[in-house]
Amino acid sequence: MDLGSNLLAALREQDLARIEPHLQPLKLSAGDVIYDPGDEVRHAYFPLGSAMASFLIPMKEGETVETAMVGREGVVGGIVSNGLLPAYAKCSVMHGGDFLRLPSIVLDEAKRQSVHMGNLFARYADCLVAQIFQSVACNALHSIEQRAAKWLLFALDRTGRDELVLTQQQLGSLLGIGRSYVTRVVARMKASGVIEIGRGRVRILDRHRLAYLSCDCNLLVAEHFDIVLRGVYPDGA
Repeated sequence: MDLGSNLLAALREQDLARIEPHLQPLKLSAGDVIYDPGDEVRHAYFPLGSAMASFLIPMKEGETVETAMVGREGVVGGIVSNGLLPAYAKCSVMHGGDFLRLPSIVLDEAKRQSVHMGNLFARYADCLVAQIFQSVACNALHSIEQRAAKWLLFALDRTGRDELVLTQQQLGSLLGIGRSYVTRVVARMKASGVIEIGRGRVRILDRHRLAYLSCDCNLLVAEHFDIVLRGVYPDGA
């Protein structure tokens, strides 16, 4: 059964059967908050198809910085914990769409009953940590243009669409940089025919050129996914 989640598709049939009756379909919009820092994580959320969620760290200066994005390859909330624990980061919907929600207690019980399922989610948690590690290194060493191109490629692969609902202010916030820096980077990409800018939208015109501008961080994360969870990471066109 194709539920639209690569991670759920990687489950054995008997493991999926354990949780399927408890999966609640939801339609969430961009900007919807899944949980705030300190909230008790009572559910796991599986993005389906083109839906995406972001982990964001609110800073005391009032800005928020993205640490990871999750699409159909993964899940947010209660990945490895056994019990209801408070969230550290804010988690919100980046690209609206369909999600499946699963009570944390159901997920924990299913993992206790199945070593295979527990191992799958532990491996996914390893891949998510790898993505966060790579993001830290990327933010420290790579240029704003490389990081912006990387983010756009990541979103492009997750949504499967060449047009993203995104403002320059949002992109700057996600990258942790000022609006003026984003404006210059976006202007250069537009002038070279890589992207097209509309009101609150970015359209990708040349994926190969965008990949050339990007760093190799997405590729490194994809390679780790392929080793640890083959077939789960979305395959870019």
